[in-house]
Amino acid sequence: MTSDTQSESRNERKPKLSERIISGLREQILNGAFAPGQKLPTEGQMTETYGVSRTVIREAITSLAADGLVESRQGAGVFVLDHPAHAFSALKRENKKVSQAINVLEVRMGIEIESAGLAAVRRNAGQEARIQEAFFEFERMLNLGQPTGKADFAFHLEIASATNNPFYVEILEALGDRTIPCDVTSPWYSPEVLTFDYLTGLQREHLLILNAISAGDAEAAREAMRAHLSAAQDRYRKRMIGQQADYLVERRQALTPKT
Repeated sequence: MTSDTQSESRNERKPKLSERIISGLREQILNGAFAPGQKLPTEGQMTETYGVSRTVIREAITSLAADGLVESRQGAGVFVLDHPAHAFSALKRENKKVSQAINVLEVRMGIEIESAGLAAVRRNAGQEARIQEAFFEFERMLNLGQPTGKADFAFHLEIASATNNPFYVEILEALGDRTIPCDVTSPWYSPEVLTFDYLTGLQREHLLILNAISAGDAEAAREAMRAHLSAAQDRYRKRMIGQQADYLVERRQALTPKT
């Protein structure tokens, strides 16, 4: 390989300055640091903040505008637009309806089945290591009798990160860790469901996903994730059926004449 080719290769691997600015601003917008309708800092302010030229800032703003996240208004500045991630904000609110948990799991299936397959073929060594670390953190918290929800969310988030497609990560982050039912902080927490055996079963499902990703088997990774999230849906459907059964028992008792 010639020195010119090596130089071109290094330049291709190194992210452009504008990409770094785009990533930072996108994250702040999607996380709500800049709310819809809010004006972004001026070009001059951003050049000082990021230590880049106005050209780089303009390139970043153009990209964010193309994504529908911001809008330049002549003579007024750049303003944040309402964006799809805000539609997920309702999922972070306190909502104890089991139907909400089922709906969230359905959305996650549409995202995470494919992300598992992509992670199996795209992950690098560091990303695979982080998935494993999250898996073993879940195991550690389980054995300590501590809440496992954050480790569970980290496991799924690291898989999304291993797709090397930032939108998978952004969507999961928008959904938030409260969409993980198996934690005492979840609005769908139920002590009769959240048992050691229940969590051990989840970890077995996680292991199948992890093994498939580590083996580079995209189809097996997809099927393992599908089975994992489908099983969670089934558990919540059973809870709804149980609630109906409890209601019928209570109604019969209330209508039974007392002697």
